[in-house]
Amino acid sequence: MELTNAERLILLQLLPEKGNFLTLKLTRVLQEELSFSEEEHKELKFVQDGEQVRWSENGKTKDCNIGETMENTIKEKFKELDEKEELMPQYFTLYEKFMGE
Repeated sequence: MELTNAERLILLQLLPEKGNFLTLKLTRVLQEELSFSEEEHKELKFVQDGEQVRWSENGKTKDCNIGETMENTIKEKFKELDEKEELMPQYFTLYEKFMGE
C-alpha cells in the first residue's frame, strides 16, 4: 500500500499497544515497515517541536507491505473510531485506503 510520510506517522499511532502475542509480534513487524530509515531521516530533515514532528516534504511515498491480519486490525480500529465519532481529519486518506470510499 502506497503511504505518504504523514500517513506512515499517523498509522504508527493507530497500531495496537496491547493484545495477544501474535498481534504484538505483527504490530512490531509493521512498525518496522512504517518507520523511517536513516537515509529518509537525512533527506526529510525531521524536527521534533514539542509533540509535533515537522519535516521537509519531498512528495515521495513508500510502498508498505501490510499483511491481512494487521489490515483487519487497522480496519477494526477505524470502525471503532467511526462508531464512537472519534475520527479526526488527519485520518481521512488512511480511512479511505483501508475502508474504501
